[in-house]
Amino acid sequence: NEFGEIGIDNELIINTDDNMIALNNGCICCTINDDLIEAVYNVLEHPEKLDYLVVETTGLADPLPVALSFLGTELRDMTRLDSIVTMVDSENFSIDLFNSDVATNQIVYGDIIILNKTDLVDQANVDQLESRLRDMKTDARILKTTKAQVPIPLILSVGLFESDKYFDSKRSDHDHHHHDHDHHHHHDHDCCDDDHDHDHHHHHDHDHDHDHDHAHHHHSDHLEIDGFTSLSFESDKPLGLRKFQDFLDNKLPSNVFRAKGILWFDQSPHRHIFHLSGKRFSIEDDEWKGEPKNQLVLIGQDLDHDTLREELNQCISSESTNTGTGIW
Repeated sequence: NEFGEIGIDNELIINTDDNMIALNNGCICCTINDDLIEAVYNVLEHPEKLDYLVVETTGLADPLPVALSFLGTELRDMTRLDSIVTMVDSENFSIDLFNSDVATNQIVYGDIIILNKTDLVDQANVDQLESRLRDMKTDARILKTTKAQVPIPLILSVGLFESDKYFDSKRSDHDHHHHDHDHHHHHDHDCCDDDHDHDHHHHHDHDHDHDHDHAHHHHSDHLEIDGFTSLSFESDKPLGLRKFQDFLDNKLPSNVFRAKGILWFDQSPHRHIFHLSGKRFSIEDDEWKGEPKNQLVLIGQDLDHDTLREELNQCISSESTNTGTGIW
């Protein structure tokens, strides 16, 4: 699930096929929650046997409404929520992140907390952050990582989600019953800052009939309340390298906390993969797989869309001199 109109992550994933469904231009705990439910039904109806169903949310998602999409609908009879995984950016995380309850909820409901980018901060700060997370969620499994490298057995099929902590016993009876048939695991991933939060669910392998009647809607309105918005920018002309550098250094407002894109510069023949999180950004060279173009998504709070769009338009190169080797 991507918050912006442009599915940047989908463009970057290698060998995508029918095993992945992209839900763009919204947050699955809010505006496109029904799309999530419908997508899950479609996946469960595939003739191929499922092992796991992993729901990777936007980093702005509140995990509770996502979990309720499974536990509060007939999906609870077809799936079992295995765990909620929250990824934390060690360098940028703070509990008052976004001035919103989202960051707190992602920790409180997280069964597994991946403390990522530990290589970018000193050990004392890592220890302090881990202690703070323990205060918020005593029984969470905390894994320290760099570049999100985690052994799969530590996060899949772990059975850590306890629905009776958050939901009434009648609703959770099904989740704690041991079945004598195959289970497919569904994992819900929530993310603080630029990383992702994952709900892991087990799909019960038995016949079922349903009418896709989503009687219970578990939507959140936190995007509107908190002022989260995204701006999508596309251009079939290259950007001026110096102009874009000036935009990043001098014009990008502090309320833009995440950006990602595929960029085309006038001084390079390469495709450039751009990521910004907090004050840190990276650009990696890649080969074009089609016609060059710019695709960029900015995510933040209370963004001035008109001003940002005008400044990005001013970054477009006045000369299309597509030469050079690499940048940064």
